[in-house]
Amino acid sequence: MNRRIAIFASGAGTNAENLIRHFRTSDVAQVVLVLSNREHAGVLEKAKALDVNTIIFTKQELTETSQILELLKQVEVDWIVLAGFLLKVPSNLIEAFPDRIINIHPALLPKYGGKGMYGDHVHRAVLEAGEFETGISIHLVNENYDEGAMIAQHRVQLDAEETVDSIAHKVHQLEHQWFPVVVEETINAKA
Repeated sequence: MNRRIAIFASGAGTNAENLIRHFRTSDVAQVVLVLSNREHAGVLEKAKALDVNTIIFTKQELTETSQILELLKQVEVDWIVLAGFLLKVPSNLIEAFPDRIINIHPALLPKYGGKGMYGDHVHRAVLEAGEFETGISIHLVNENYDEGAMIAQHRVQLDAEETVDSIAHKVHQLEHQWFPVVVEETINAKA
Protein backbone atom coordinates (compact mmCIF):
# COMPACT_ATOMS: atom_id res chain seq x y z
CA MET A 1 0.00 0.00 0.00
CA ASN A 2 1.39 3.38 -1.00
CA ARG A 3 1.41 5.70 2.02
CA ARG A 4 0.93 9.45 1.69
CA ILE A 5 3.52 11.79 3.24
CA ALA A 6 3.21 15.47 4.12
CA ILE A 7 6.49 17.31 4.70
CA PHE A 8 6.64 20.26 7.09
CA ALA A 9 9.62 22.58 6.49
CA SER A 10 10.67 26.13 7.35
CA GLY A 11 13.83 26.67 5.31
CA ALA A 12 15.65 26.13 2.05
CA GLY A 13 14.24 22.67 1.54
CA THR A 14 17.20 20.55 0.49
CA ASN A 15 16.07 17.64 2.68
CA ALA A 16 12.48 18.01 1.49
CA GLU A 17 13.63 18.03 -2.14
CA ASN A 18 15.72 14.93 -1.49
CA LEU A 19 12.73 13.17 0.08
CA ILE A 20 10.41 14.13 -2.79
CA ARG A 21 12.89 12.83 -5.37
CA HIS A 22 13.48 9.61 -3.40
CA PHE A 23 9.79 8.78 -3.02
CA ARG A 24 8.97 9.42 -6.68
CA THR A 25 10.20 5.90 -7.42
CA SER A 26 9.08 4.23 -4.18
CA ASP A 27 6.27 1.71 -3.95
CA VAL A 28 6.11 2.34 -0.19
CA ALA A 29 5.11 6.01 -0.06
CA GLN A 30 4.84 9.27 -1.95
CA VAL A 31 5.12 12.91 -0.92
CA VAL A 32 1.74 14.54 -1.59
CA LEU A 33 2.07 17.89 0.19
CA VAL A 34 4.68 20.33 1.52
CA LEU A 35 3.64 22.74 4.26
CA SER A 36 5.60 25.73 5.55
CA ASN A 37 5.12 28.42 8.16
CA ARG A 38 7.28 30.83 6.13
CA GLU A 39 5.86 32.26 2.91
CA HIS A 40 9.31 32.88 1.38
CA ALA A 41 10.88 29.57 2.40
CA GLY A 42 12.95 28.04 -0.38
CA VAL A 43 11.25 24.70 0.18
CA LEU A 44 8.07 26.02 -1.45
CA GLU A 45 9.76 26.71 -4.79
CA LYS A 46 11.57 23.38 -4.69
CA ALA A 47 8.30 21.52 -4.08
CA LYS A 48 6.45 23.41 -6.81
CA ALA A 49 9.27 22.68 -9.27
CA LEU A 50 8.73 18.98 -8.52
CA ASP A 51 4.92 19.24 -8.93
CA VAL A 52 4.13 18.79 -5.24
CA ASN A 53 1.32 20.91 -3.79
CA THR A 54 2.29 23.46 -1.14
CA ILE A 55 0.48 25.17 1.72
CA ILE A 56 1.60 28.19 3.73
CA PHE A 57 0.18 28.55 7.21
CA THR A 58 0.63 30.73 10.28
CA LYS A 59 1.79 29.60 13.69
CA GLN A 60 -1.68 30.48 14.99
CA GLU A 61 -3.37 28.29 12.35
CA LEU A 62 -1.13 25.40 13.43
CA THR A 63 -1.36 25.76 17.19
CA GLU A 64 -4.72 27.40 17.90
CA THR A 65 -7.04 25.81 15.33
CA SER A 66 -7.69 22.39 13.83
CA GLN A 67 -7.29 23.84 10.32
CA ILE A 68 -4.01 22.06 9.51
CA LEU A 69 -5.23 18.74 10.94
CA GLU A 70 -8.42 18.96 8.87
CA LEU A 71 -6.39 19.72 5.75
CA LEU A 72 -4.15 16.70 6.35
CA LYS A 73 -7.24 14.51 6.74
CA GLN A 74 -8.74 15.86 3.51
CA VAL A 75 -5.55 15.05 1.62
CA GLU A 76 -5.52 11.60 3.30
CA VAL A 77 -2.03 11.98 4.74
CA ASP A 78 -0.68 8.89 6.53
CA TRP A 79 2.70 10.20 7.71
CA ILE A 80 4.26 13.57 8.53
CA VAL A 81 7.97 14.18 8.02
CA LEU A 82 9.66 17.24 9.49
CA ALA A 83 12.53 18.47 7.33
CA GLY A 84 13.94 21.59 8.95
CA PHE A 85 10.66 22.56 10.59
CA LEU A 86 11.23 24.97 13.46
CA LEU A 87 7.86 25.12 15.20
CA LYS A 88 6.79 22.73 17.92
CA VAL A 89 4.27 20.19 16.65
CA PRO A 90 0.97 20.70 18.47
CA SER A 91 -0.66 17.91 20.47
CA ASN A 92 -3.63 17.57 18.10
CA LEU A 93 -1.26 16.45 15.31
CA ILE A 94 0.71 14.17 17.62
CA GLU A 95 -2.53 12.51 18.75
CA ALA A 96 -3.88 12.20 15.18
CA PHE A 97 -0.59 10.70 13.90
CA PRO A 98 0.68 8.52 16.77
CA ASP A 99 4.22 7.31 16.02
CA ARG A 100 3.77 8.57 12.45
CA ILE A 101 5.63 11.90 12.67
CA ILE A 102 9.35 11.67 11.88
CA ASN A 103 11.94 14.39 12.51
CA ILE A 104 15.61 14.75 11.69
CA HIS A 105 18.01 16.57 14.02
CA PRO A 106 21.53 17.67 12.96
CA ALA A 107 23.34 16.24 15.99
CA LEU A 108 23.56 13.09 18.07
CA LEU A 109 20.69 13.40 20.51
CA PRO A 110 20.23 13.71 23.42
CA LYS A 111 23.12 16.18 23.17
CA TYR A 112 22.50 19.52 21.45
CA GLY A 113 18.73 19.17 21.25
CA GLY A 114 15.78 21.17 22.47
CA LYS A 115 14.23 24.56 21.80
CA GLY A 116 16.46 26.85 19.77
CA MET A 117 18.87 24.08 18.79
CA TYR A 118 18.74 23.96 15.01
CA GLY A 119 21.07 24.54 12.06
CA ASP A 120 24.24 26.48 12.78
CA HIS A 121 23.29 26.86 16.47
CA VAL A 122 23.77 23.11 16.83
CA HIS A 123 26.99 22.97 14.80
CA ARG A 124 28.47 25.90 16.76
CA ALA A 125 27.66 24.15 20.06
CA VAL A 126 29.29 20.94 18.81
CA LEU A 127 32.40 22.87 17.71
CA GLU A 128 32.68 24.85 20.96
CA ALA A 129 32.35 21.65 23.01
CA GLY A 130 35.32 20.14 21.17
CA GLU A 131 33.40 17.04 20.09
CA PHE A 132 35.26 14.40 18.08
CA GLU A 133 32.11 13.30 16.28
CA THR A 134 28.65 14.51 15.40
CA GLY A 135 25.92 13.22 13.17
CA ILE A 136 22.20 13.02 12.64
CA SER A 137 19.36 11.68 14.74
CA ILE A 138 16.13 10.54 13.11
CA HIS A 139 13.35 10.14 15.64
CA LEU A 140 9.63 10.02 16.20
CA VAL A 141 8.03 13.23 17.44
CA ASN A 142 6.36 13.59 20.82
CA GLU A 143 5.19 16.62 22.79
CA ASN A 144 8.76 17.73 23.67
CA TYR A 145 11.46 19.07 21.34
CA ASP A 146 13.83 16.30 20.21
CA GLU A 147 12.73 13.75 22.83
CA GLY A 148 10.73 11.24 20.78
CA ALA A 149 11.77 7.61 20.35
CA MET A 150 14.99 7.21 18.38
CA ILE A 151 14.76 5.50 14.99
CA ALA A 152 18.36 5.84 13.76
CA GLN A 153 21.58 7.75 14.31
CA HIS A 154 24.46 8.11 11.86
CA ARG A 155 27.85 9.52 12.83
CA VAL A 156 30.70 11.41 11.24
CA GLN A 157 34.16 12.06 12.66
CA LEU A 158 35.37 15.60 13.30
CA ASP A 159 38.95 16.84 13.29
CA ALA A 160 40.75 19.77 14.90
CA GLU A 161 40.36 22.03 11.84
CA GLU A 162 36.57 21.93 11.69
CA THR A 163 34.48 25.08 11.34
CA VAL A 164 30.75 25.58 11.71
CA ASP A 165 30.50 25.44 7.90
CA SER A 166 32.56 22.27 7.55
CA ILE A 167 30.51 20.54 10.25
CA ALA A 168 27.30 21.66 8.53
CA HIS A 169 28.58 20.23 5.24
CA LYS A 170 29.40 16.84 6.80
CA VAL A 171 26.00 16.70 8.53
CA HIS A 172 24.15 17.65 5.31
CA GLN A 173 25.89 14.78 3.52
CA LEU A 174 24.65 12.35 6.19
CA GLU A 175 21.14 13.81 6.00
CA HIS A 176 20.95 13.41 2.24
CA GLN A 177 22.39 9.89 2.36
CA TRP A 178 20.27 8.49 5.19
CA PHE A 179 17.06 10.48 5.79
CA PRO A 180 15.00 9.17 2.83
CA VAL A 181 16.19 5.61 3.40
CA VAL A 182 15.33 5.64 7.10
CA VAL A 183 11.93 7.27 6.46
CA GLU A 184 11.10 4.64 3.86
CA GLU A 185 12.24 1.76 6.10
CA THR A 186 10.21 3.15 9.02
CA ILE A 187 7.04 3.54 6.96
CA ASN A 188 7.49 0.13 5.38
CA ALA A 189 7.95 -1.52 8.78
CA LYS A 190 4.59 -0.15 9.94
CA ALA A 191 2.69 -0.87 6.71
